[in-house]
Amino acid sequence: MCFEIRPATANDLPAAIELLREARLPTDDLTTRHLALIAEGGAGMLGVIGLEEFDAVGLLRSLVVSPLARGEGVAGALVEALESSAHARGIGELWLLTTDAHPYFSNLGFSVRNRGAAPAAIRGSKEFSSLCPDDAVLMSKRL
Repeated sequence: MCFEIRPATANDLPAAIELLREARLPTDDLTTRHLALIAEGGAGMLGVIGLEEFDAVGLLRSLVVSPLARGEGVAGALVEALESSAHARGIGELWLLTTDAHPYFSNLGFSVRNRGAAPAAIRGSKEFSSLCPDDAVLMSKRL
């Protein structure tokens, strides 16, 4: 499957929200500021990944891939591109919360962390404090 990774724009927000809602991922506080990258192919938006920046740490926001593109390397390409982009902007560590994808992220080098170990900025985010359930797995990775 051919696809391209590109920076997200404000015009991508409605389609990104639809894709995230279909996957039952949180969208309540999602704004253009949270969208980072889009995977796009002949069928349109194939995937999206977000980033919330807090100085030297970042919160990886909802990675989602269209059912049409699962198993085609889209998710891995989005994560790799996000890591590269975040590192270039001075982010040294990425954090994320997941209810069901921790094995996938472990394979990408993320480690499960105790919720109390999260930096204050991450703990203060809406995703950490109210959008994700308390039993979501917290993970991080140094870039």
